[in-house]
Amino acid sequence: MRKQTILALLLCLIVTVAMSGCVKVVEIGKEDELTGNKKFDASENVAGLWESQAVPELKEKAIDLAKLLNESNNGDFKTVDKQGHYSMGTSGELSFVVKGEGVVQEVNQEKKAGYMTVKLNGYDGQINVKLQIGSVYKGSAVRDNLSFIKYEDYTNQVDWAKISQSIHEVIDRDVVKTLDLSTITGKTISFVGAFSVDKKTEILVTPIEITVK
Repeated sequence: MRKQTILALLLCLIVTVAMSGCVKVVEIGKEDELTGNKKFDASENVAGLWESQAVPELKEKAIDLAKLLNESNNGDFKTVDKQGHYSMGTSGELSFVVKGEGVVQEVNQEKKAGYMTVKLNGYDGQINVKLQIGSVYKGSAVRDNLSFIKYEDYTNQVDWAKISQSIHEVIDRDVVKTLDLSTITGKTISFVGAFSVDKKTEILVTPIEITVK
């Protein structure tokens, strides 16, 4: 009986020592130092690409919005889809990168998802043209039209969504907030941006550049 007790104690000691050699206590927030995985930072990711790659590519891709609307048969954008981009290759959400010029008719900031309405030069149809001015931005048309940003390059859907959110933060800071929205009504602007097809009666462009004439 005594030998069994001593054997059990020795076994317990061996297990304890073995476990103490394998267990490492890691301070909360420093887990990545142990695993080698860097925490994903969407804002850092976008900041490194925006001016050098994103803006030049979108400006090069942009097609004339007035011409697109006139060719779309009053909002049937599937008839001109070859000028746009499908989120799933040949299907999914259809979006376009566009440029245009017109007179600001209204600035609406009553809701968080604010917008300005523009009377587009060269277009007299029924589709309302709106530019997003935040602070909440809808959709992901800008992100989806960048060739060097692909879903499969990101770990999960959350990180993918954060890229679009960070793009909107840059747009809000560097594009929209540089404007004097209190005096812009009635003025002519030129713009470059992207929109996803949603309603036949209006389009909601996320601007990447706005210039007041």
